[in-house]
Amino acid sequence: MANLSFSPETTVILAVVSYSFCSGSLVLVNKLILHHLPYPSLVITFQLWSTLLFIQIADAFHFIEVDPIRWKCVKPYLAYTVAFSLGVYCNMKSLSLSNVETVIVFRALAPLFVSVLDAIFLGREWPSARSWGALGLIALGAYGYALTDEKFQTQGMMAYMWPTLYLLVISFEMAYGKKIITGVDLHTKSGPVLYTNMLGWPPMLGFAAMGGEYGRLYEHMTRNAHGASEEDGGPMLPPVGLALLALGCIVGTGIGYTGWWCRSKVSAASYTLIGVMNKCMTVLVNLLIWDQHAPPEGLVSLGLCIVGGVLYKQAPMKNQKDPEIELEPLVKQGSGVQG
Repeated sequence: MANLSFSPETTVILAVVSYSFCSGSLVLVNKLILHHLPYPSLVITFQLWSTLLFIQIADAFHFIEVDPIRWKCVKPYLAYTVAFSLGVYCNMKSLSLSNVETVIVFRALAPLFVSVLDAIFLGREWPSARSWGALGLIALGAYGYALTDEKFQTQGMMAYMWPTLYLLVISFEMAYGKKIITGVDLHTKSGPVLYTNMLGWPPMLGFAAMGGEYGRLYEHMTRNAHGASEEDGGPMLPPVGLALLALGCIVGTGIGYTGWWCRSKVSAASYTLIGVMNKCMTVLVNLLIWDQHAPPEGLVSLGLCIVGGVLYKQAPMKNQKDPEIELEPLVKQGSGVQG
């Protein structure tokens, strides 16, 4: 793409569309994978490894350029990777315990939090009255959805533990990700992807251990290998699950690149809203292929969230530069700037 001449507007559109396609697709693919392979952390680890393998092979054959690994860039990306890993894990746990719409609604609340972080840390004005109203509409839609969710009615807030954690983590991730992409001295599109995937898989293996995924996987493979019964006997791992896992690896690699590309072209709040808007496709496809979708009232509430996202207007930058505390020291480590 670097050799093609696109206008700035076209480049932004391409970045947004490609990221939206990968993001919406990955939610559905991962949901299907977990139906056949209920090991969220191990699935994500395999996807991260596949992306790293792609980068190494493509670099070896000179298909892409990759930034060298430098220790001064590790510290800022390590902080991001912690948030990234926690966000991915919370997302996968949410998908495995609830329906796709629940994850989407909580994701729709993220712009409210990111707008606050934008104003405090990233030098933007506070949202306008119109934008606050739009964010309030998103919150109203999320609340309306909660009232229609059977899990909320029977389990209360415990049904939303993982989605709530996902909301908090991803809000920080969105703001901090925008900060480091402009402050850390990387020169290729593969640089951020390499660092996040390289630093992201060890925590995922730890999450797998904490969740007992190794034991469950071993038990599953042993049972199928020995054919405990006619019904249980079969391949050690389901072929459909493995095929979906391969597809998830391809889409996961795509979102690694398109996500950072899109983030570099828009603000943190806009990037967060794009992530909310592209879930429209996810809901429509989910209604066709999955049986864990929300009732009509819940989908109306989800529609309110989407309308609020459309009405939101990005806040302008402040006239005077504010000191960007707390986030700044980690970025300086990566850029080599001395305070």
